[in-house]
Amino acid sequence: MNNMKKYAAEFVGTFVLVLFACGVAAVTGCTAEANASYLMTALAFGLVIVAMAYSIGNISGCHINPAVSLGVLLNGGMSVSDFIGYVIAQFLGAIAGAAVLRGLIGTSYGLGTNGLYDGSAVKSLIVEIILTCVFVLAILGVTSKPENGKVAGLVIGGSLTLVHLLGIFFTGTSVNPARSFGPALLMGGDALANVWVFIVGPLVGGALAALLWKLLGGKEAK
Repeated sequence: MNNMKKYAAEFVGTFVLVLFACGVAAVTGCTAEANASYLMTALAFGLVIVAMAYSIGNISGCHINPAVSLGVLLNGGMSVSDFIGYVIAQFLGAIAGAAVLRGLIGTSYGLGTNGLYDGSAVKSLIVEIILTCVFVLAILGVTSKPENGKVAGLVIGGSLTLVHLLGIFFTGTSVNPARSFGPALLMGGDALANVWVFIVGPLVGGALAALLWKLLGGKEAK
C-alpha cells in the first residue's frame, strides 16, 4: 500500500507539472525569443517543482521525472521495482495532464511540446544531456544531506528554472521524458516523431549525473 501511495503521488505530481507548466508555455505562446512568456515558462516549471516538493515530497520524494528516478536508482537510492513503478506513474500522469490541457485549449497552442534545435537531433541530444545532467546533479547533491530537507524544494525548483532559462532557446527544455511524451502523444505529428530525442537525452543526462556524483565522492541520495 505504501508503494501505491508513492506511485499515486508521482502520478499527481507529473500531472500537475504538465498541466500547469506546459500549460503556461502554451497559453503564453512561449518561443525561443527572449520575452515575458519565455521567463514565465521557466518560472512556471520551477514553481511547480517547489509546490510539489513541499506537498508530495514526503510521500515519494517528488521525482516526477524518469531521469531523476534513474539518477536516484543508479545512486543506490531506490529499488528497481520502485523505479519501474515511478516511471509508469510519471508517464501516465504526464499523459493525463496533457489530455486535460488539450481538452481545455485544443492543440492550436502546441501543448508545450519540445522541438529539435536547428532541426538537428544530435544537437538537441547534446543540449538535453547537458541540461539534465546539471539538473539531476543538483538534486543528488541537495538531497544527499538530511539537513538540507527544508531548502531542497527551493534548490531543485531553482535549478529547474535555471536550465529552462538557457534550454528554452534550444529545445524548449525537456530534461524529463514523461513531461515531453505526454504533450507529444496528444499533439502527434512531428512532436511525436521527434519525442525519442527528449526521452533518450534526459535519461543519458540523468545517468551521467549519477556517475559524476559517484566520481566526485558524493554520498547516496536519501
